[in-house]
Amino acid sequence: MTKMASNPLVWYVKWIATIGVMAAVIFRSMGPEWYAYDMFFGTAGTIMWAWVAIIWRDTALILLNVVMSFLLISGIVQNIL
Repeated sequence: MTKMASNPLVWYVKWIATIGVMAAVIFRSMGPEWYAYDMFFGTAGTIMWAWVAIIWRDTALILLNVVMSFLLISGIVQNIL
């Protein structure tokens, strides 16, 4: 059974997360004035990808996305303070 067939919600979240991470990289490439958008879309995308990775029980993706989410949230907090 494919991963999509087992849970279609995961499939949709995965693709929304992918678009979010891609949007973050686009904003990052546009310059520092787009920092807030980069951080927002990056954080949202990596949190969604972490959720998908947990559902899939994929340790490498869990580690990558949990660490990235933590670092992006830390960056947001540092920028606010």
